[in-house]
Amino acid sequence: MSQQQPPRSTAPRASRPDASMSLLTNVMEHSLDDGYAEAVARRGETGRSHMPRTLRAKLGLAVGLVLAALVVTVGAAQAQISAPSIAKEKQELIERIEAGGRRADELQQDVDELRSSVERKQRQALEKHGGERGKTTVLLSGATPVEGPGLKLVVDDAADTESQDGDGPRKTDGFSDTGRIRDRDLQRVVNGLWAAGAEAISINDQRLTSRSAIRAAGDAILVDNKPLVPPYTLLAIGPGKQLSRTFQDSVDGQYLYVLHKDYGARTSISVQDEVRLPAAPSLILRTAKPVRTGKGSTS
Repeated sequence: MSQQQPPRSTAPRASRPDASMSLLTNVMEHSLDDGYAEAVARRGETGRSHMPRTLRAKLGLAVGLVLAALVVTVGAAQAQISAPSIAKEKQELIERIEAGGRRADELQQDVDELRSSVERKQRQALEKHGGERGKTTVLLSGATPVEGPGLKLVVDDAADTESQDGDGPRKTDGFSDTGRIRDRDLQRVVNGLWAAGAEAISINDQRLTSRSAIRAAGDAILVDNKPLVPPYTLLAIGPGKQLSRTFQDSVDGQYLYVLHKDYGARTSISVQDEVRLPAAPSLILRTAKPVRTGKGSTS
């Protein structure tokens, strides 16, 4: 005969009254976050000053501080010991540089003296053995200072050198049409003076020779690689009145007049009773031939 199981109870289980408020219950029961709890525990070990509380931790900190102080002390001592050696080497290097500079200045002075001596002997040889032809060569080569009648021509930039409109002799040369004097302007003026009969010419006390070059470097004008500063003063040896008249009537003289009239370049020309020109700064001997002394031998 089968045993009958007791009937199951179908009555609902009793639940907490605040079961529907589990989130609020959790907040109230765990009011302190786990991270804050760990921080509070660590603070209890080290204290608020974060200094170790245990003897072992304090000994470890003390050993670390001693080692750091030892390293700093050793480094300072080494720097103090090596400082005089570094200063000495620096001073020796400065003395060597200064000595080298003085030596270079002395050698340059010797070179200048030797160059002047060679040029002086060249001029003396031309004057002594050249005869009339030698005098002409000395004059044209600029080997010696010269003086005599001539003219003075001053050429300067315009007062206002900003761009101007209109055609002109410099329109197609690739330069701005301004009142600034260019190297090609001085080239034409110098060539015009030679063609008018000038025997010697200088620009700003720099003697011109048959090998002189007038070039430009930016806005600067160079004569034999030496920069010139406006105004440009040209001195020419020759028959003053005739030289002045011939130059002004020439094509190059008219070119200078156009620069003055159309571009405002400032010019003035005057006849001088006496003009002094210095010798050329350096001469280069290209060719040489022996000169007969009249006794059947050469020297």
